[in-house]
Amino acid sequence: MLKILIAEDEEPIANLIRMNLRRAGYQCTWAPDGEKAADLMDTEKFDLLLLDVMLPGINGYELMDYARTLELPVIFLTALGSTENKVKGLKMGADDYLTKPFEIVELLARVEAVLRRYNKTETLITVFDVVIDAASRSVTRDGDPISLTMKEFDLLLLLARNRNIALYRETIYETVWGGEYMGQSRTVDLHIQRLKKKLNWDNEIAAVYKVGYRLEGEEKRKDF
Repeated sequence: MLKILIAEDEEPIANLIRMNLRRAGYQCTWAPDGEKAADLMDTEKFDLLLLDVMLPGINGYELMDYARTLELPVIFLTALGSTENKVKGLKMGADDYLTKPFEIVELLARVEAVLRRYNKTETLITVFDVVIDAASRSVTRDGDPISLTMKEFDLLLLLARNRNIALYRETIYETVWGGEYMGQSRTVDLHIQRLKKKLNWDNEIAAVYKVGYRLEGEEKRKDF
């Protein structure tokens, strides 16, 4: 299981990030200040650091220097949204820079992209009794293949990687099909219905009123 360190001094934000990353299948550890984050980086091996700039004690820029010595991928998550700050963070070696406030689905996409760049993504995802292999782009149930079109597979993978998160139709369309979502389009709804039929999922993919869809699922881990 991939391990992510969250260096964030605002506990509500840290809890929100941690909850959604756990739902996506990551193991998370929270550090409320720079010194605690540095101690954890000394004693544990992490696959990614989510780093706020304005941390008590050791700030994010100082931690960035230390993370580079450990060859630890870093995504800055900060309220400092100026171009100057973003350029500074990226020039220091950060892999990405996300400005608060941000949408969880965007954070998850950026986390996945950075981990993929370092060949750290987990390719097998199990949802209920269905196994999704992102590398071979195949879907099976009890070893038997389930035939999906390219877009149906992309749609299922998006839902699986954002399990328990309500995804807007606009987000689904723009991620899977690309381009701008037109409100009158029924493309997403039709593909959802076809996917549910092929997977024999009547209730597993839930419609969220005035939003879009959510793949249901129980929590696998408890808070710590």
